Amino acid sequence: MSKVLVISTSLRAGSNSDILAERVAEGAKDAGHDVERISLKGKELKFCIGCLACQSTQRCVLNDDAVMIAEKVKNSDTLVFATPIYYYEMCGQMKTLLDRLNPLYPSDYRFRKVYMLMTAAEDEEHVPEKAISGLQGWIDCFEKAELAGTLFCGGISDPGEARGRNEEQDEAYLFGKSLK
Repeated sequence: MSKVLVISTSLRAGSNSDILAERVAEGAKDAGHDVERISLKGKELKFCIGCLACQSTQRCVLNDDAVMIAEKVKNSDTLVFATPIYYYEMCGQMKTLLDRLNPLYPSDYRFRKVYMLMTAAEDEEHVPEKAISGLQGWIDCFEKAELAGTLFCGGISDPGEARGRNEEQDEAYLFGKSLK
């Protein structure tokens, strides 16, 4: 049984990526994993100031919710990032969080498998490529971790629309059930 952390990065109420992240979490729970879900909604995330103090202290000098989230990321076996695609890239708050996870780089982090769930109004095959590349760049800095899988659910734009999309709900559940 793995400790799985699902991080929903959308700030929109009734967001489709959040709805599908819940289905991923349900699938992971049903597969026997210990699952925790957190949302960036309502969290304070300051921008990284690039001071690099965290490289020696393994703690950020900024005091906000990213510090608590970084601790949860550090102590999880498996990470799932759920993001809407904006302008063919991960949402800005996800990128801000990834930057703020810099204190983990020199640490003895547990996570080995990283997954990504993406939603977008556009449905073409190329839509998630840059978002995946952005997360892969972050993962490349963590030698013990790997991008273990992605799920792209395109053609979903209206808030809450994913609630009525049984095929995508089933895909998200099975994605969660398949987490390692």
